[in-house]
Amino acid sequence: MRKLTIIGGGFAGLAAAITAAEAGTKVTLHEAHRTLGGRARTAEGPYRTNEGPHAIYNGGPHWTWLKQRGLLGPLAPLPTSEALRFRFHRDGALRRVPPLDLLRQSLRAAEQAPVDVDFHTWATGIAGERAARAAAAYSAVALYHHDPGSLSARFVQERLHRAASLPPEANFIRGGWGELIDRMAARAWEMGVRVETSSRVDTLPLGDGPVIVATALPAAARLLGDPSLTWESGRTVLFDLALRTRKGDPFVVSDLDAPGWIERFTAQDPSLAPAGQQLIQAQLPIGPGESKADGVAHAERLLDLGFPGWRERVVWRREAVSQGRTGAVDRPGTTWRDRPAVDRGDGVYLVGDQVAAPGVLAEVSFTSAVEAVSLALRADRLDHAGHSGHSERLDRPDRPDRLDLKRA
Repeated sequence: MRKLTIIGGGFAGLAAAITAAEAGTKVTLHEAHRTLGGRARTAEGPYRTNEGPHAIYNGGPHWTWLKQRGLLGPLAPLPTSEALRFRFHRDGALRRVPPLDLLRQSLRAAEQAPVDVDFHTWATGIAGERAARAAAAYSAVALYHHDPGSLSARFVQERLHRAASLPPEANFIRGGWGELIDRMAARAWEMGVRVETSSRVDTLPLGDGPVIVATALPAAARLLGDPSLTWESGRTVLFDLALRTRKGDPFVVSDLDAPGWIERFTAQDPSLAPAGQQLIQAQLPIGPGESKADGVAHAERLLDLGFPGWRERVVWRREAVSQGRTGAVDRPGTTWRDRPAVDRGDGVYLVGDQVAAPGVLAEVSFTSAVEAVSLALRADRLDHAGHSGHSERLDRPDRPDRLDLKRA
Protein backbone atom coordinates (compact mmCIF):
# COMPACT_ATOMS: atom_id res chain seq x y z
CA MET A 1 0.00 0.00 0.00
CA ARG A 2 1.54 3.27 -1.12
CA LYS A 3 -0.34 5.90 0.91
CA LEU A 4 -2.67 5.92 3.89
CA THR A 5 -4.43 8.79 5.65
CA ILE A 6 -5.45 8.46 9.30
CA ILE A 7 -7.82 10.92 10.93
CA GLY A 8 -7.44 10.90 14.70
CA GLY A 9 -4.31 10.59 16.81
CA GLY A 10 -5.51 8.65 19.81
CA PHE A 11 -4.50 5.13 20.81
CA ALA A 12 -6.31 3.56 17.82
CA GLY A 13 -4.95 6.03 15.28
CA LEU A 14 -1.37 5.61 16.47
CA ALA A 15 -1.67 1.80 16.53
CA ALA A 16 -2.93 1.90 12.93
CA ALA A 17 -0.17 4.31 11.88
CA ILE A 18 2.61 2.17 13.33
CA THR A 19 1.16 -1.03 11.88
CA ALA A 20 0.85 0.48 8.39
CA ALA A 21 4.28 2.09 8.50
CA GLU A 22 5.85 -1.24 9.44
CA ALA A 23 4.33 -2.62 6.24
CA GLY A 24 6.11 0.03 4.19
CA THR A 25 3.17 2.40 3.76
CA LYS A 26 3.55 6.18 3.59
CA VAL A 27 1.26 7.38 6.40
CA THR A 28 -0.11 10.83 7.18
CA LEU A 29 -1.92 11.22 10.50
CA HIS A 30 -4.15 14.22 11.27
CA GLU A 31 -5.02 15.17 14.85
CA ALA A 32 -7.43 18.05 15.52
CA HIS A 33 -5.89 18.90 18.90
CA ARG A 34 -2.42 20.25 19.53
CA THR A 35 -1.42 17.04 21.29
CA LEU A 36 -1.88 13.38 20.48
CA GLY A 37 -3.68 10.87 22.68
CA GLY A 38 -7.42 11.40 22.46
CA ARG A 39 -9.05 9.89 25.53
CA ALA A 40 -5.67 8.42 26.49
CA ARG A 41 -4.18 11.83 27.25
CA THR A 42 -2.71 12.37 30.70
CA ALA A 43 -3.22 15.84 32.17
CA GLU A 44 -0.20 18.10 32.47
CA GLY A 45 0.70 19.65 35.78
CA PRO A 46 1.10 18.30 39.29
CA TYR A 47 -1.87 15.90 39.08
CA ARG A 48 -1.38 13.34 36.33
CA THR A 49 -4.99 12.36 35.79
CA ASN A 50 -6.51 10.41 32.93
CA GLU A 51 -10.08 10.51 31.65
CA GLY A 52 -11.21 7.86 34.10
CA PRO A 53 -9.29 4.74 35.17
CA HIS A 54 -6.79 3.68 32.52
CA ALA A 55 -5.55 0.13 32.99
CA ILE A 56 -3.96 -2.13 30.41
CA TYR A 57 -4.94 -5.80 30.62
CA ASN A 58 -2.08 -8.24 30.13
CA GLY A 59 -4.46 -10.82 28.64
CA GLY A 60 -5.22 -8.62 25.64
CA PRO A 61 -3.66 -8.53 22.15
CA HIS A 62 -2.31 -5.00 22.55
CA TRP A 63 -0.15 -6.08 25.51
CA THR A 64 1.92 -8.43 23.34
CA TRP A 65 2.03 -5.95 20.43
CA LEU A 66 3.33 -3.14 22.66
CA LYS A 67 5.78 -5.38 24.47
CA GLN A 68 7.27 -6.74 21.25
CA ARG A 69 8.02 -3.17 20.12
CA GLY A 70 9.43 -1.99 23.43
CA LEU A 71 6.52 0.43 23.85
CA LEU A 72 4.98 -0.95 27.03
CA GLY A 73 7.53 0.87 29.18
CA PRO A 74 7.80 0.78 32.96
CA LEU A 75 4.72 -0.35 34.85
CA ALA A 76 3.52 0.70 38.29
CA PRO A 77 3.18 -2.45 40.41
CA LEU A 78 0.94 -2.37 43.44
CA PRO A 79 2.72 -3.05 46.76
CA THR A 80 1.38 -6.07 48.61
CA SER A 81 0.48 -3.91 51.60
CA GLU A 82 -1.76 -1.76 49.40
CA ALA A 83 -3.45 -4.75 47.78
CA LEU A 84 -4.75 -5.68 51.23
CA ARG A 85 -6.59 -2.35 51.39
CA PHE A 86 -9.22 -3.30 48.84
CA ARG A 87 -12.68 -2.56 50.28
CA PHE A 88 -16.16 -3.62 49.17
CA HIS A 89 -19.24 -1.56 49.94
CA ARG A 90 -22.21 -3.81 50.55
CA ASP A 91 -25.38 -3.30 52.58
CA GLY A 92 -24.22 0.18 53.52
CA ALA A 93 -20.90 -0.87 55.11
CA LEU A 94 -17.31 -1.39 53.98
CA ARG A 95 -16.00 -4.94 54.04
CA ARG A 96 -12.49 -6.31 53.66
CA VAL A 97 -13.31 -9.42 51.64
CA PRO A 98 -15.53 -9.86 48.60
CA PRO A 99 -18.69 -11.94 48.87
CA LEU A 100 -18.08 -15.60 48.10
CA ASP A 101 -20.93 -15.61 45.60
CA LEU A 102 -19.25 -12.76 43.67
CA LEU A 103 -16.00 -14.75 43.45
CA ARG A 104 -17.85 -17.81 42.19
CA GLN A 105 -19.66 -15.78 39.53
CA SER A 106 -16.43 -14.12 38.35
CA LEU A 107 -14.82 -17.53 37.71
CA ARG A 108 -17.36 -18.44 35.03
CA ALA A 109 -16.04 -18.05 31.50
CA ALA A 110 -17.87 -15.66 29.19
CA GLU A 111 -18.63 -18.51 26.79
CA GLN A 112 -20.97 -19.97 29.42
CA ALA A 113 -23.21 -16.91 29.29
CA PRO A 114 -25.93 -16.47 26.65
CA VAL A 115 -25.93 -13.53 24.26
CA ASP A 116 -29.69 -13.05 24.06
CA VAL A 117 -30.45 -12.90 27.80
CA ASP A 118 -29.70 -9.98 30.12
CA PHE A 119 -26.99 -10.51 32.73
CA HIS A 120 -29.27 -10.04 35.74
CA THR A 121 -31.72 -12.71 34.63
CA TRP A 122 -28.99 -15.20 33.73
CA ALA A 123 -26.87 -14.65 36.86
CA THR A 124 -29.92 -14.74 39.12
CA GLY A 125 -30.88 -18.15 37.75
CA ILE A 126 -27.40 -19.46 38.54
CA ALA A 127 -26.37 -17.75 41.77
CA GLY A 128 -29.42 -15.88 43.09
CA GLU A 129 -30.47 -12.26 42.82
CA ARG A 130 -28.16 -10.98 45.57
CA ALA A 131 -25.07 -12.40 43.87
CA ALA A 132 -26.27 -11.19 40.46
CA ARG A 133 -26.61 -7.62 41.69
CA ALA A 134 -23.17 -7.63 43.32
CA ALA A 135 -21.54 -9.11 40.22
CA ALA A 136 -23.23 -6.58 37.94
CA ALA A 137 -22.15 -3.68 40.15
CA TYR A 138 -18.55 -4.90 40.29
CA SER A 139 -18.37 -5.31 36.51
CA ALA A 140 -19.15 -1.60 36.07
CA VAL A 141 -15.45 -0.81 36.54
CA ALA A 142 -14.99 -2.05 32.97
CA LEU A 143 -18.37 -0.85 31.68
CA TYR A 144 -19.06 2.71 32.92
CA HIS A 145 -22.77 1.86 32.74
CA HIS A 146 -25.41 2.55 35.39
CA ASP A 147 -27.28 -0.76 34.88
CA PRO A 148 -24.93 -3.58 33.83
CA GLY A 149 -27.58 -6.15 34.70
CA SER A 150 -29.69 -5.01 31.75
CA LEU A 151 -26.92 -5.72 29.21
CA SER A 152 -26.13 -8.95 27.38
CA ALA A 153 -25.04 -11.70 29.78
CA ARG A 154 -22.15 -12.68 27.49
CA PHE A 155 -20.92 -9.08 27.27
CA VAL A 156 -21.01 -8.43 31.03
CA GLN A 157 -19.61 -11.80 32.03
CA GLU A 158 -16.55 -11.33 29.82
CA ARG A 159 -15.75 -8.05 31.57
CA LEU A 160 -16.47 -9.42 35.03
CA HIS A 161 -14.22 -12.41 34.38
CA ARG A 162 -11.38 -10.21 33.16
CA ALA A 163 -11.74 -7.48 35.82
CA ALA A 164 -11.87 -9.95 38.72
CA SER A 165 -9.21 -12.39 37.48
CA LEU A 166 -6.52 -13.68 39.85
CA PRO A 167 -3.74 -12.81 39.50
CA PRO A 168 -5.07 -9.46 38.27
CA GLU A 169 -4.85 -8.74 34.54
CA ALA A 170 -4.99 -4.96 35.06
CA ASN A 171 -1.67 -3.12 34.93
CA PHE A 172 -0.87 0.57 35.08
CA ILE A 173 1.56 2.59 32.98
CA ARG A 174 3.95 4.52 35.22
CA GLY A 175 3.29 8.21 34.78
CA GLY A 176 -0.13 7.66 33.20
CA TRP A 177 -1.28 6.60 29.75
CA GLY A 178 0.19 9.77 28.28
CA GLU A 179 3.61 8.15 28.69
CA LEU A 180 2.49 5.25 26.51
CA ILE A 181 1.11 7.68 23.90
CA ASP A 182 4.44 9.53 23.85
CA ARG A 183 6.30 6.28 23.18
CA MET A 184 3.88 5.33 20.42
CA ALA A 185 4.19 8.78 18.84
CA ALA A 186 7.98 8.53 18.91
CA ARG A 187 7.77 5.13 17.25
CA ALA A 188 5.48 6.51 14.56
CA TRP A 189 7.89 9.35 13.81
CA GLU A 190 10.81 6.92 13.67
CA MET A 191 8.86 4.88 11.13
CA GLY A 192 8.39 7.94 8.93
CA VAL A 193 4.75 8.71 9.78
CA ARG A 194 3.88 12.32 9.01
CA VAL A 195 2.02 13.63 12.06
CA GLU A 196 -0.05 16.80 11.65
CA THR A 197 -1.39 18.17 14.95
CA SER A 198 -3.92 21.04 15.16
CA SER A 199 -5.12 19.64 11.84
CA ARG A 200 -8.90 19.32 11.80
CA VAL A 201 -10.30 17.38 8.84
CA ASP A 202 -13.85 18.35 7.90
CA THR A 203 -14.06 16.64 4.52
CA LEU A 204 -13.14 13.04 3.84
CA PRO A 205 -10.00 13.03 1.64
CA LEU A 206 -11.00 10.56 -1.09
CA GLY A 207 -9.05 9.58 -4.18
CA ASP A 208 -5.63 9.70 -2.52
CA GLY A 209 -5.39 6.22 -1.03
CA PRO A 210 -7.38 4.55 1.76
CA VAL A 211 -8.54 6.50 4.81
CA ILE A 212 -8.82 5.29 8.40
CA VAL A 213 -11.18 7.31 10.59
CA ALA A 214 -10.00 6.94 14.19
CA THR A 215 -12.29 9.40 15.95
CA ALA A 216 -15.16 9.10 18.40
CA LEU A 217 -18.22 7.61 16.74
CA PRO A 218 -20.30 10.84 16.67
CA ALA A 219 -17.41 12.68 14.98
CA ALA A 220 -17.01 9.83 12.49
CA ALA A 221 -20.74 9.97 11.70
CA ARG A 222 -20.46 13.68 10.87
CA LEU A 223 -17.33 13.25 8.80
CA LEU A 224 -18.74 10.33 6.81
CA GLY A 225 -22.19 11.89 6.59
CA ASP A 226 -23.71 8.70 7.97
CA PRO A 227 -26.12 9.20 10.90
CA SER A 228 -26.50 5.43 11.23
CA LEU A 229 -23.06 5.26 12.87
CA THR A 230 -24.32 5.05 16.43
CA TRP A 231 -23.98 2.63 19.30
CA GLU A 232 -24.88 2.79 22.97
CA SER A 233 -22.22 3.77 25.48
CA GLY A 234 -22.15 4.63 29.17
CA ARG A 235 -22.67 7.90 31.02
CA THR A 236 -20.35 8.37 33.96
CA VAL A 237 -19.34 11.03 36.46
CA LEU A 238 -15.56 11.31 36.75
CA PHE A 239 -14.52 12.68 40.13
CA ASP A 240 -10.83 13.44 40.77
CA LEU A 241 -9.40 14.41 44.15
CA ALA A 242 -5.99 15.24 45.56
CA LEU A 243 -5.83 14.71 49.32
CA ARG A 244 -3.12 15.24 51.87
CA THR A 245 -1.75 11.81 52.64
CA ARG A 246 -3.17 9.91 55.56
CA LYS A 247 -1.97 6.51 56.64
CA GLY A 248 -4.58 3.80 56.38
CA ASP A 249 -6.64 5.05 53.43
CA PRO A 250 -7.98 2.21 51.25
CA PHE A 251 -6.59 1.42 47.84
CA VAL A 252 -9.99 0.73 46.22
CA VAL A 253 -13.60 1.08 47.27
CA SER A 254 -15.85 -1.00 45.01
CA ASP A 255 -19.54 -0.35 45.51
CA LEU A 256 -21.55 -3.56 45.24
CA ASP A 257 -24.84 -1.91 46.20
CA ALA A 258 -24.80 0.34 43.11
CA PRO A 259 -22.16 0.66 40.37
CA GLY A 260 -19.32 2.87 41.59
CA TRP A 261 -15.55 2.69 41.90
CA ILE A 262 -12.99 4.78 43.82
CA GLU A 263 -9.27 4.14 43.42
CA ARG A 264 -6.20 5.73 45.00
CA PHE A 265 -3.87 5.75 42.02
CA THR A 266 -0.84 7.01 43.91
CA ALA A 267 -0.87 3.70 45.81
CA GLN A 268 0.95 2.12 42.88
CA ASP A 269 2.42 5.27 41.28
CA PRO A 270 3.36 8.10 43.69
CA SER A 271 4.64 10.16 40.74
CA LEU A 272 1.05 11.08 39.81
CA ALA A 273 0.83 13.71 42.58
CA PRO A 274 3.23 15.91 44.56
CA ALA A 275 4.95 14.46 47.62
CA GLY A 276 2.68 14.30 50.64
CA GLN A 277 -0.45 14.10 48.50
CA GLN A 278 -2.43 11.25 47.01
CA LEU A 279 -4.49 11.21 43.84
CA ILE A 280 -7.91 9.60 44.01
CA GLN A 281 -10.08 9.00 40.96
CA ALA A 282 -13.68 7.85 41.05
CA GLN A 283 -16.12 6.85 38.35
CA LEU A 284 -19.82 6.74 39.18
CA PRO A 285 -22.18 5.68 36.35
CA ILE A 286 -25.41 7.68 36.21
CA GLY A 287 -28.73 6.90 34.57
CA PRO A 288 -30.60 8.98 31.98
CA GLY A 289 -32.53 10.91 34.64
CA GLU A 290 -29.55 11.59 36.91
CA SER A 291 -27.20 14.56 37.00
CA LYS A 292 -23.54 15.14 37.73
CA ALA A 293 -24.55 16.19 41.23
CA ASP A 294 -26.08 12.74 41.79
CA GLY A 295 -22.84 11.03 40.83
CA VAL A 296 -20.75 13.36 43.00
CA ALA A 297 -23.07 12.74 45.96
CA HIS A 298 -22.62 8.99 45.45
CA ALA A 299 -18.83 9.44 45.48
CA GLU A 300 -18.95 11.56 48.61
CA ARG A 301 -20.97 8.92 50.49
CA LEU A 302 -18.33 6.31 49.65
CA LEU A 303 -15.52 8.72 50.58
CA ASP A 304 -17.16 9.37 53.96
CA LEU A 305 -16.97 5.64 54.69
CA GLY A 306 -13.53 4.91 53.30
CA PHE A 307 -11.55 8.13 53.70
CA PRO A 308 -12.33 9.66 57.11
CA GLY A 309 -11.81 13.43 57.24
CA TRP A 310 -11.30 13.65 53.49
CA ARG A 311 -13.02 17.03 53.18
CA GLU A 312 -10.43 18.68 55.43
CA ARG A 313 -7.63 17.11 53.40
CA VAL A 314 -8.73 18.21 49.92
CA VAL A 315 -6.13 20.29 48.04
CA TRP A 316 -7.62 19.89 44.55
CA ARG A 317 -10.74 18.47 42.98
CA ARG A 318 -12.32 18.15 39.54
CA GLU A 319 -15.69 16.87 38.37
CA ALA A 320 -16.86 15.99 34.86
CA VAL A 321 -19.42 13.91 33.02
CA SER A 322 -18.27 11.51 30.31
CA GLN A 323 -21.06 10.61 27.92
CA GLY A 324 -20.68 8.32 24.91
CA ARG A 325 -16.92 8.20 25.46
CA THR A 326 -16.52 4.99 27.46
CA GLY A 327 -16.71 2.28 24.83
CA ALA A 328 -19.60 0.24 23.48
CA VAL A 329 -22.12 -1.68 25.55
CA ASP A 330 -24.04 -4.57 24.01
CA ARG A 331 -27.72 -5.13 24.75
CA PRO A 332 -29.20 -8.65 24.87
CA GLY A 333 -29.25 -10.20 21.42
CA THR A 334 -26.22 -8.25 20.17
CA THR A 335 -22.46 -8.81 20.15
CA TRP A 336 -19.49 -6.81 18.94
CA ARG A 337 -20.22 -8.08 15.42
CA ASP A 338 -23.40 -5.98 15.35
CA ARG A 339 -21.62 -2.67 15.94
CA PRO A 340 -20.65 -0.34 13.04
CA ALA A 341 -18.38 -2.26 10.66
CA VAL A 342 -14.69 -1.46 10.30
CA ASP A 343 -14.85 -1.58 6.49
CA ARG A 344 -17.12 1.23 5.28
CA GLY A 345 -16.41 0.61 1.58
CA ASP A 346 -14.64 2.78 -1.04
CA GLY A 347 -11.35 2.56 0.85
CA VAL A 348 -12.72 4.01 4.12
CA TYR A 349 -12.20 2.21 7.43
CA LEU A 350 -13.56 2.98 10.90
CA VAL A 351 -11.68 2.21 14.11
CA GLY A 352 -12.21 2.91 17.80
CA ASP A 353 -13.80 1.40 20.89
CA GLN A 354 -17.39 1.35 19.58
CA VAL A 355 -16.88 -0.56 16.33
CA ALA A 356 -17.17 -4.20 15.27
CA ALA A 357 -14.08 -5.65 16.90
CA PRO A 358 -13.64 -7.92 19.95
CA GLY A 359 -11.95 -7.10 23.22
CA VAL A 360 -12.34 -5.23 26.49
CA LEU A 361 -11.83 -1.47 26.85
CA ALA A 362 -8.79 -0.31 24.80
CA GLU A 363 -8.45 -3.76 23.22
CA VAL A 364 -11.38 -2.91 20.92
CA SER A 365 -9.56 0.19 19.62
CA PHE A 366 -6.37 -1.75 19.06
CA THR A 367 -7.97 -4.76 17.38
CA SER A 368 -10.01 -2.58 15.04
CA ALA A 369 -6.92 -0.54 14.13
CA VAL A 370 -4.88 -3.59 13.15
CA GLU A 371 -7.88 -5.05 11.32
CA ALA A 372 -8.39 -1.84 9.34
CA VAL A 373 -4.77 -1.83 8.18
CA SER A 374 -4.99 -5.52 7.30
CA LEU A 375 -8.13 -4.92 5.22
CA ALA A 376 -6.58 -1.92 3.47
CA LEU A 377 -3.44 -3.90 2.59
CA ARG A 378 -5.52 -6.74 1.26
CA ALA A 379 -7.66 -4.42 -0.87
CA ASP A 380 -4.52 -2.76 -2.23
CA ARG A 381 -3.00 -6.10 -3.26
CA LEU A 382 -6.23 -7.11 -4.96
CA ASP A 383 -6.34 -3.78 -6.78
CA HIS A 384 -2.73 -4.12 -7.96
CA ALA A 385 -3.31 -7.69 -9.04
CA GLY A 386 -6.33 -6.61 -11.09
CA HIS A 387 -4.45 -3.77 -12.78
CA SER A 388 -1.50 -6.00 -13.62
CA GLY A 389 -3.76 -8.27 -15.66
CA HIS A 390 -3.26 -11.45 -13.64
CA SER A 391 -4.80 -12.91 -10.54
CA GLU A 392 -2.98 -13.40 -7.28
CA ARG A 393 -4.02 -15.77 -4.54
CA LEU A 394 -4.05 -13.88 -1.25
CA ASP A 395 -5.40 -16.44 1.18
CA ARG A 396 -2.47 -18.83 1.34
CA PRO A 397 -1.83 -20.19 4.86
CA ASP A 398 1.77 -18.93 4.74
CA ARG A 399 0.70 -15.39 3.97
CA PRO A 400 -2.08 -14.11 6.25
CA ASP A 401 -3.69 -10.91 5.01
CA ARG A 402 -6.36 -10.48 7.63
CA LEU A 403 -6.12 -10.29 11.37
CA ASP A 404 -7.35 -13.45 13.06
CA LEU A 405 -9.96 -11.80 15.30
CA LYS A 406 -10.70 -14.96 17.25
CA ARG A 407 -7.03 -15.38 18.12
CA ALA A 408 -6.69 -11.70 18.97
